[in-house]
Amino acid sequence: MPSNPTYWDYLHLPELLDLQGGLEGDEDQLLTDELHFIVVHQVFELWFKLVLRELRLARDHMAAPEVPEEHVPHVVHHLRRVAQIVHLCASQFAIMETLTPQDFLAFRDKLIPSSGFQSFQMRELEAVLGLDPAQRVDSGFGDPMAAIRKLGEGSPGGALAVAHLDRANAEQSVRAAVHDWLYRTPIHGSSPGDPDDDAVVAGFVEAYMDSAAVRAEATRARLVDAGVMEAEAAERKFASSLAQNRAFMRAEGVEDGGRTRRLRAAILFIESYRELPLLAWPRALLDIIVEVEEALVLFRSRHARMVERIIGRRVGTGGSAGVDYLDKTTKYRIFTELWAVRTVLLPRSAVPPLEGGSTYGFAQPEAP
Repeated sequence: MPSNPTYWDYLHLPELLDLQGGLEGDEDQLLTDELHFIVVHQVFELWFKLVLRELRLARDHMAAPEVPEEHVPHVVHHLRRVAQIVHLCASQFAIMETLTPQDFLAFRDKLIPSSGFQSFQMRELEAVLGLDPAQRVDSGFGDPMAAIRKLGEGSPGGALAVAHLDRANAEQSVRAAVHDWLYRTPIHGSSPGDPDDDAVVAGFVEAYMDSAAVRAEATRARLVDAGVMEAEAAERKFASSLAQNRAFMRAEGVEDGGRTRRLRAAILFIESYRELPLLAWPRALLDIIVEVEEALVLFRSRHARMVERIIGRRVGTGGSAGVDYLDKTTKYRIFTELWAVRTVLLPRSAVPPLEGGSTYGFAQPEAP
């Protein structure tokens, strides 16, 4: 780059604007429609590149053995940018929908066997966030990750795709880093390794669930009295819900030395006492993580509807199940604990009293 770059030098515009080749056809409309298709998808990939960088930056901050308090707002800021980018990407599908079904069919066969599910940056993004490989749905002919590896054999682009996926699968995920951070959260002033920490955590969970039981009984009675539910049906439904919530918060069936129970309790603790000074930013962090995942769910759903509107339920150009596959991916949830705790939360008036509250206040300067 020149020492005194122009706008086009700094952005490498000559090279960038030369990346929309491969256009064919005699009609101006056909050329324009295919250019439209290419530009929209290239823009997606540029946004994915930035999102991956932002996620890794946030992950690296949260992966530190001790996360300084002033780093949490920094992480929130960068994840908020990620959420806005994903929302913007979802809105780009409206631009895609200016391509009519027959306009797209005029050049669609040129794409075979390429397909959007081969976007290795989207697969990389899922891995960096922490999507469990077992959650991946069948694209209609197998695992999308395996399909990318097979298609990538013997080509420079394929080698790049595989390298990106291998890196993402080998590194710590955002989910794992956040879980490590949550595990260290003081609960009623007690931290892992403190005397009786297990008892303090268990006591918090049980007191919370006891309060939840009282609240649930009052709600059940109101529904029965209002004639909305039959007494026996209401009893079964509320008892089942309460039992499921207790099992979740106790992490029943999870054999990891109480780690999962403690991090779930930490989420509940942060959400319940979020007005405390030292929990305000942690709560903002949990909320923006949920917003990022919600944005991804909306992106996937918007993608599916755009595809259905333009090509219906055809087989995908890469041989996938098309819309059926895209709809299945809307079920993906990575930060399952953050979503599930919302089912357990109580209003402030019903939350058990806080113990060790001085742990979560602002530090006071020492007297001279």
